[in-house]
Amino acid sequence: MCGICGFINFRNNYIKKENENKIIASRMAEKIRHRGPDSWGEWVGEHATFAHSRLAVIDVERGQQPMKRTVEGHEFTITYNGELYNTDDIRSNLKSYGYEFSTTSDTEVLLYAYIHYGEKFVELLNGIFAFAIWDSMRQRVFLCRDRFGVKPLFYTRKDDDIVFASEIKSIFEYPGISPKLDITGLCELFALSPARTQGIGVFKDIKELRPGHYMTIDRHNIKIKRYWSLKSKEHTDNYEETIENVRSLVTDAVKRQLVSDVPIATFLSGGLDSSIITAIGASEMARHGKKLSTYSFDYEDNSKYFRASHFQPDSDTKWVPRMVEAFDTKHTYLVCPNEALTGLLESALLAKDLPGMADCDSSLLYFCREVKKNHTVVLSGECSDEIFGGYPWFREEKAFKTAAFPWCYDLTLRNNILIDSVRETLDLEGYSRMRYEESIKEVPEFDGDTPEEKRRREISYLNINWFMCNLLDRKDRMSMASGLEVRVPFCDHRLVEYVWNIPWEMKNKNNVSKNILREAAKGILPEDVRLRRKSPYPKTHNPYYEKAAKQMLADVLRDSNSPILALCDKSKLEGIINGSFDYGKPFFGQLMAGPQFIGYILQLNYLLKDYHVWII
Repeated sequence: MCGICGFINFRNNYIKKENENKIIASRMAEKIRHRGPDSWGEWVGEHATFAHSRLAVIDVERGQQPMKRTVEGHEFTITYNGELYNTDDIRSNLKSYGYEFSTTSDTEVLLYAYIHYGEKFVELLNGIFAFAIWDSMRQRVFLCRDRFGVKPLFYTRKDDDIVFASEIKSIFEYPGISPKLDITGLCELFALSPARTQGIGVFKDIKELRPGHYMTIDRHNIKIKRYWSLKSKEHTDNYEETIENVRSLVTDAVKRQLVSDVPIATFLSGGLDSSIITAIGASEMARHGKKLSTYSFDYEDNSKYFRASHFQPDSDTKWVPRMVEAFDTKHTYLVCPNEALTGLLESALLAKDLPGMADCDSSLLYFCREVKKNHTVVLSGECSDEIFGGYPWFREEKAFKTAAFPWCYDLTLRNNILIDSVRETLDLEGYSRMRYEESIKEVPEFDGDTPEEKRRREISYLNINWFMCNLLDRKDRMSMASGLEVRVPFCDHRLVEYVWNIPWEMKNKNNVSKNILREAAKGILPEDVRLRRKSPYPKTHNPYYEKAAKQMLADVLRDSNSPILALCDKSKLEGIINGSFDYGKPFFGQLMAGPQFIGYILQLNYLLKDYHVWII
């Protein structure tokens, strides 16, 4: 994984001021050096300038970027962030056409595939990626992003320049571009966040290339095209065939993603998803005489304060040792100290450029930093719940009767803290409803769906395009801020396409959550692990975090210059500090209750202060 950035202008000749443009590109790349601490470089062309910070995973010695190749007198240059999991297949095919390779990196394969196939080559790619290619033959720049947005790509326009980068902070290093928030950005932050509308970069004029899309820029036009989308159709496989196909797709996805020239590990919670990945990974490595490394996470004194809930029925304490023993992994237990949960809130905000999931982010940042000390690549179980229907809202009556995002029904808390004039200007309810309705209109329909199945498909689509994207963005930012690459096998597009059309009576047979995946795991996992109830990413149950977060917010409110006071009512925030929380009523998702809301407000204050944001 890496960090990419650059700028494009067909009315300008960058080579005439090569040193000046290289300095700008270098400054942009420096802001995302954490994404690629191993090497870096800049390339200045006539109408495009690229920069790159590299995290070396495949062909460590020869995979430097930006990478340039000349074919039939035409120059092609790429800056690329990602991993291809079908590199060998594409390379073999290109060799049959006479292409010769000087590296074993997927970067070179990607570049030659574009040269040979043109823009349609993206349909061949199995992986996670964001990249830009300068094409001197067609006199254009081609930018592309993977199907689910695992790898980020933002852009903006400054006069005649198109500026792009992996992270927004890099774009702000370009001359004349500064962070501003208008009504749309504030609505994103207060009505939807930590989720975010696809394509919206929150800051004014900052846009995001949506997942599954590519962009072409030439001297005449900027064109954006969707190259991939889910297709709704009849599922014709019987139950046994479906189980076998899911098992095959999951196994193949995990095996493909174990390829690395640097140490690799898995995150292991002891839950169904991470355990499947670990079991397949451990078995595959054992075939080569190697042991798989695994990591589990917990919080200081968490077992002392854990209380079972609807969302979190039990802790991971007994399940991780069960998996470690069953698959003989080289395991590391990581414990996040209490101080890190609040102490890293600001660092997590800086990693993401936007407020996020509070202590869920700061703890993940802590854990990723610890894992990076010994490993560069890990596999993680994200995305399974979104595609297999693991969340409570896939079966709860309220989700079927409420036209709203099921992880955030009630905006009362968000509305109540705003200054009256801000609340009246923003209309959070109206903005959330508008974004919800936009998404519902995109859902691919199937005439054979019953009204209930039609609604469940809508819920699934919202989960994939909103909730899952939020979790993927969080995982990318916290891991890459640590120089750690995280791969997500359940996000393999072949698996998602197949599972999308599996009927609910198979997915949830006998009212067993994620039944089809559990059935596919027979013979892969120990039975008790296979049948364990879902438990989400762990959070702290220690009252220390709530107390510390309240104290930090009190300190913010005592400072009359705190920027959050331009938006939020001080007395309402003081009321939150002095009140008690209903932990069974999250303000977002399954786990973000009152203490996490305070953490979110703290991160929002950091954003306004650290980025010197103008509110317009």
